[in-house]
Amino acid sequence: MSAGMTQVLSLWTTAARLPLGDRAFSVLFAQKAPYFASVRPRFTVIEPNRAELVVRDRRRVHNHLGTVHAIALCNGLEAAMGALAEASIPADRRWIPKGMEVAYTAKATGDVTCIAETDPAQWTGPVPEAGQDLPVRVRGELADGTVVVEGVIRLWVTPRRPSGRRR
Repeated sequence: MSAGMTQVLSLWTTAARLPLGDRAFSVLFAQKAPYFASVRPRFTVIEPNRAELVVRDRRRVHNHLGTVHAIALCNGLEAAMGALAEASIPADRRWIPKGMEVAYTAKATGDVTCIAETDPAQWTGPVPEAGQDLPVRVRGELADGTVVVEGVIRLWVTPRRPSGRRR
């Protein structure tokens, strides 16, 4: 484990080696932001610059057409983005979601794998004191590769302030 490994990445790496560890991690992650529990995300990949999870096709997340609801897909995408951000961000920075732009490209008629990706270079270089945008590419795919949702979640990244210093 490298000195720069984040807590989320460290916990995932440990949990993923254990029987049902990925499921236990997923439940705990959803408790951190309780709204994520509504889609019961099941993480399958967490590494710097990439996270994947599955939103299962079940009645609880259906819309009136019987397909996975658009907002359930957005919840899955945001959970994947959050895991990616936690696994990728340097220790001297912090992040918060700033906005999401998505397009629904096909009916979500099955389990959806939500994928979030960045490039390593996006996390390097100086961050202005005022902060900067960092776009995270997101998409949701069915098992056959059909993309049902795609877009960008913009993060606002700022330098982490020393403890006790308020603005």
